[in-house]
Amino acid sequence: MPINVLMPALSPTMTEGALVKWHKSEGDRISAGDMIAEVETDKATVEIEAVDEGTLGKIVVPEGTKGVQVNAVIAIILEEGEDASVLETAAAAEPAPEPTAKPPSAGIPTPAPASTPPPPILGPPSPDRGGRLFASPLARRVARQAGLDLARVTGTGPHGRIVKRDIDGALAKPLALALPALVAEAPGAPAYREVPLSPMRKAIARRLVEAKREAPHIYLTIDCEIDELLKVRAELNQRAGQDGGADYKISVNDFVIRAAALALVKVPAANASWSEEAIRQYESADISVAVAIPGGLITPIIRNAERKGLAAISNEMRELAPRAREGKLRPEEYQGGTFTVSNLGMYGIREFAAILNPPQGCILAVGAGQERPVVKDGALAAATVMTCTLSADHRVVDGAVGAEFLAAFKRLIEDPLTMLL
Repeated sequence: MPINVLMPALSPTMTEGALVKWHKSEGDRISAGDMIAEVETDKATVEIEAVDEGTLGKIVVPEGTKGVQVNAVIAIILEEGEDASVLETAAAAEPAPEPTAKPPSAGIPTPAPASTPPPPILGPPSPDRGGRLFASPLARRVARQAGLDLARVTGTGPHGRIVKRDIDGALAKPLALALPALVAEAPGAPAYREVPLSPMRKAIARRLVEAKREAPHIYLTIDCEIDELLKVRAELNQRAGQDGGADYKISVNDFVIRAAALALVKVPAANASWSEEAIRQYESADISVAVAIPGGLITPIIRNAERKGLAAISNEMRELAPRAREGKLRPEEYQGGTFTVSNLGMYGIREFAAILNPPQGCILAVGAGQERPVVKDGALAAATVMTCTLSADHRVVDGAVGAEFLAAFKRLIEDPLTMLL
């Protein structure tokens, strides 16, 4: 009997996704393990492999469709010897309905529904490519999030394929060209542009609302002097690669990750999460690190960070961060952390309070190291100070536990040689 291919749930937070591309056409022979499609989840673009053999009898959900619900039928595979006539009676779910536009008010322009492609925004159309646009999955995703019409972008990749640098170049053009049309709801009302919600943006919005609504946040802030850390960092980086040694480039954030992991070992009560049955205290410090990507953020994980040195952490982050920005992380590389670090110091932010990353019990917000006046031995002096704020789920981490964690973290940051022991 026909085999239904379902929209997979590729992460715990995924309720819907976008079918980016089909790699097989109706009538193509399929073997188990063949890559058949690309699906955009709330975190990344993932290649889907076939688990059954047969012939692709019908594509139910065409490529480019957004808002496809998890477990919806996206295609039907015919088994060996089956005739295409059985497709007429196959129980195939319909694709998710497209959003319906509100009826327009008289004389007032209204935006197109989210499913309607934005109007052409760049120069003349690309040369005819036989009715098909060739673009990399990353280029398609970035263009979709930016409201960019791929038909107006000229590809510079192999055989005219559109790649990410072409999208970046298009978006670098005047802002008015890279945005949907202006809309005004009523005479005198401010005009605005609507940017369609990506699956990632929807997931971020849902999780942040849940976190603020369900987890009672408590915030604890501490100042750390990092002059000694900066000195040790400079010395270590100067030695990198010398005399056949390891090649690395350690950042301040690598020290922060290492210090957070070691502080969690010293204060295991902070390495925990809430469940309705019990508080879960974790045996390892799996540090999620917030990385900004087009359309949102993602948190690749440094597993067992308490067992890894600064060079190992640095090299792992240098490998994970670019793949995170390209949407190429595997689910196990960003799911299941026990504690999150969010660093906005590179943007010049002095301090901030982050929202928890459920179900984790803590997130550490790290600000920029800035030269500030401090009092030492009763005299005024200057020091490079980094402000860190711990947001904690008060159901899991009480104020005293949070303060104990920050004290342990501060000792490590201000005496960085102890991290090397």
